[in-house]
Amino acid sequence: MQLLHATTESPIGELLLVGDERVLRGLYMQGGPRPKRIDATWQRADEPFARVREQLGQYFAGERASFDLPLELTGPEFERTVWDALKAIPHGETASYGEIARRIGYPDAARAVGRANGRNPISVIVPCHRVIGADGSLTGYGGGLERKRFLLELETGTTRLAI
Repeated sequence: MQLLHATTESPIGELLLVGDERVLRGLYMQGGPRPKRIDATWQRADEPFARVREQLGQYFAGERASFDLPLELTGPEFERTVWDALKAIPHGETASYGEIARRIGYPDAARAVGRANGRNPISVIVPCHRVIGADGSLTGYGGGLERKRFLLELETGTTRLAI
């Protein structure tokens, strides 16, 4: 399978889109503390990501609360279970790592949920930014806490204009 990539600008900086002709496999914040390296075997292609760009534009404009895109999240079963639980957190709401652990049937696995959350390959669309500390604090985010705060404020209608 030939992986394709493209970039798109957003209020949280440049986003790297990775996938194939069928599905989105990755969405990475390139301006954050851990940018994704573009693999030499990936081919640049803008057209397969037109729908992703459109829906991201609507989301950042406050016109979309959920995404309708074909995704393929690859990882161990536990991580995929956590990522499915992330997708179930409603727009504008948050859940703690412990709450997610309880929801998926592993009540003592809050730290493992945190690790899986940090490995989410499709940020924003699979809303790992909606996971917070047990005390309600903003904790660890691969894109940086300012981006996490921005996304949460965007979803609750209290956002600033840009990072």
